[in-house]
Amino acid sequence: MKYMPTSTVGKITDIKEKDGVTWVRLDYTDLYYDSVNLVPADPSEYIEVSFKERASFERGMKSIEDIKRETQEVDISEFMPSGGG
Repeated sequence: MKYMPTSTVGKITDIKEKDGVTWVRLDYTDLYYDSVNLVPADPSEYIEVSFKERASFERGMKSIEDIKRETQEVDISEFMPSGGG
């Protein structure tokens, strides 16, 4: 299947329905996608992802906690204009 907004291609590994929306998990990212945005993909578009590649991909992704921590640690004083008008 291909998720049209990002052109992500993967095989379906799970299907869930919540609040009237059907969610489909694709193996490439291991994420759920709204099924209304999925279309059949050409087999030539699919690239098998090994466990090693998936682990590397996941290491590159930031967790929500990492993003929260980064935004809390930002010192905006260096971005403030100096001097008077």
